[in-house]
Amino acid sequence: MRPVDAGYIPYTALKDGTVDLADIARMNDWLDLKDDNAYRIAKWREARER
Repeated sequence: MRPVDAGYIPYTALKDGTVDLADIARMNDWLDLKDDNAYRIAKWREARER
């Protein structure tokens, strides 16, 4: 559901087979990477402010 929540695909694409599990896994990996990068940037900014 994360790719749907992020707006990458519509929910119907999950139901009608437009995307397969490999597509979903790739999108989830990308979302994980974005979250990790955002966390690292926030920590870097926090450390710079000290």
